[in-house]
Amino acid sequence: MNSVHERTRAIREAATQLGFDHCAAAPVAALDAAPRLREWLALGMHGSMQWMERSADRRAHPGLVVPEARSVLIVTRSYWTGEDATTDPSRGRISRYAWGGEYHDVLGAALGDLYQRTQEIAPGVVGRFYIDTGPVLEKAWAELAGLGWIGKHSNLITAGVGSWFFLGAIVLDCELAYGDPVADQCGSCTACIDVCPTEAIVAPYVVDARLCISYLTIENRGPIPRELRAGVGNRIFGCDECQDVCPWNRFAQVGAAASAFSARKGLRAPDLVDLLSLDEDGFSTLFRGSPVKRARYQGFLRNVAVALGNSDHPRAVAALTSRLQHESALVRGHCAWALGRFDDADARAALSDRLPCESDAWVREEIEAALAPALR
Repeated sequence: MNSVHERTRAIREAATQLGFDHCAAAPVAALDAAPRLREWLALGMHGSMQWMERSADRRAHPGLVVPEARSVLIVTRSYWTGEDATTDPSRGRISRYAWGGEYHDVLGAALGDLYQRTQEIAPGVVGRFYIDTGPVLEKAWAELAGLGWIGKHSNLITAGVGSWFFLGAIVLDCELAYGDPVADQCGSCTACIDVCPTEAIVAPYVVDARLCISYLTIENRGPIPRELRAGVGNRIFGCDECQDVCPWNRFAQVGAAASAFSARKGLRAPDLVDLLSLDEDGFSTLFRGSPVKRARYQGFLRNVAVALGNSDHPRAVAALTSRLQHESALVRGHCAWALGRFDDADARAALSDRLPCESDAWVREEIEAALAPALR
């Protein structure tokens, strides 16, 4: 197809056929987001995500990913299913995007098919495609393509749609017809900033990952800072608070291909005590083909222990006590903290019994801190 507009129209039609909700393109150009990314990195707000530093240049310059890159094609796919999240503190909350299958697999296959169709539509085109795992600033390119604006919570918002969707990107070395950016429509609203349990949105449009529950429960491999644990609540994988309160999400509708992300049995509102009892094989079985596996077994138990400490689960003390013997210091330490949250003689006895035989210095510190209120 010789016409840029015909080529773009054909690609958009292919995207729709493959289950994507929206498709638009942006020209490769200097991004306003690039210097902001570098400033964010310089402030250390990426925490332990060192891969973001290593890929900073490629994120800012698609030509380092695809030589002679000229366009970035962005597609969206909704994961809103209309199902309600749990409000029961004895049950774990998992971010909506992780209720169903592994989105990298589902979207990656469809995006690969779209790239193949693009090569058929524009013979000789060269590109690369990514589902949030590559060196591409998907949200910034989507904003430039006119698919929406980046809200104060740092997620992309589309008017009349909201923000419950995934983004995919294809960097191409051909021209396409480009969309026009839309105006920021957050206005004076600060709902997302006000609701953040750990005050991670440190300024409009700026999220400090080190304070963000999604980072703390997924990317973070070490202890969750003690002062942030109460704010985690019963969230055991990610956090949707800023999107739950966003006024634009009242327009959310179930996507045409959202069934792949419907809640699997046991993932929408799992019992916290049952989760803490999982061994590694049980964890792998329950979360096979799920994004939750990204937290890894020990990190997941850490999250569940914190959630139990924030719960009123009638079996929490017994469950946490049993895990004071776990081989992982990370798990033992968070179970100790959680037991300290209960005004309970059995919890205090379990901590006192464990302290003399605990060999890990950090876990001993957690036990002593958990017992301190009882000692005063």
